[in-house]
Amino acid sequence: MNVIAKIDISSPTGRKIVRELEKHKKVVKITYPETNEIPLDAVSIEFGIEEFWGHLEKKFGFDLRTYEEN
Repeated sequence: MNVIAKIDISSPTGRKIVRELEKHKKVVKITYPETNEIPLDAVSIEFGIEEFWGHLEKKFGFDLRTYEEN
C-alpha cells in the first residue's frame, strides 16, 4: 500500500518532516516537482554578485576587487 502526501517545505515544520522521512530510504521515496519557472522575487545574477561585493566592502572597509597581493 502507498500513501501520497504533499508537504509544504516553506515552513520549518515541513522541512523537519521531510528530513525525518529522508532517513528511511528503504521504505520512503521522495520526489520533488520539477519547475522551470523563475520565482517572481528572484534577482538577476549580476545584481546578486554586486550585492555580495557590497556586503564584503562594508565588512572589510574597502573594495576587495581592487586588492592586489604583493
